[in-house]
This record gives sequence, structure tokens and C-alpha cells, in this order.
Amino acid sequence: MVTPNHRNVSAKPTKMTDKIVVMSTCGSAEEAQRLAHELIAQHAAACVNIVAPVRSVYRWKGQIENAEEWLLIAKSSRSSFDRLRTILEAAHSYELPEVLALPVVAGSPNYLAWLESEVRESEVTESDMLRSEATAAEPDAR
Repeated sequence: MVTPNHRNVSAKPTKMTDKIVVMSTCGSAEEAQRLAHELIAQHAAACVNIVAPVRSVYRWKGQIENAEEWLLIAKSSRSSFDRLRTILEAAHSYELPEVLALPVVAGSPNYLAWLESEVRESEVTESDMLRSEATAAEPDAR
């Protein structure tokens, strides 16, 4: 039996979505922009936020490192993760790029529907590639 919560709103169980948030870091603003653009152009993600700078402290090859990095937060789907991971790993400058997927438990139905419409399971089309190349060649409007 489902009982109302303290605000007298029905406490319906939330169905887990198939959406994910993927985090990755990189070493420069330029690389972050390039990686984000590639994920969007290939429909591997619907949106990529670039958070900068962040400070990362980690152990690498026996040494404690302290680096300024740019954090990518990509919204995608579980079924697109392998393709997204492959794109990131192929285009990334790091020897071992961070690629971590976190489940999206729930979200705005309209946002989740938009995300679904932007992330494609199939490979990128030729027109997508041409649009991507043209956009990448345009000067930054900021």
C-alpha cells in the first residue's frame, strides 16, 4: 500500500530511467570544447556541460598529482555508453581518460524526452559530419 508523504502528495515509486550522466576530465579548455563538440556532433550525448577549472588530486604512476582540469558532464543513455566511451577514449589526450557513468534515477519528463530525441543509437550521418566540420571551423562567437 502506498501512503501519502508529509506534504500529502502521493509517494509513487520512481521508475529508474535508462539515462546516464558521464563524467570525464581533460587538461585544457580547448580540449574540453573539442571533446564536447565531438560527442554532440556524433549524437553520443544530448548535452555536455564544461565545468572549469576544477582541481584534481590523484595518484598516477606512484606519484601524487595535483592538476587543474576541465570537467565534462555529458547526458546520454545506457545504450549509447559504449559509443560515447569509444569516442572519448579515441579523441582524448590522456593516456587513461576518466570515463564514469552514473545512472539518472529520475528527471523532468520533458527533459528526458528531449535527451532521448538527441541521442541516437545509430552511427553519425554524413550530413552530421559536414555540419560538425563547418561548426568547428567557425570562429567562437563569444
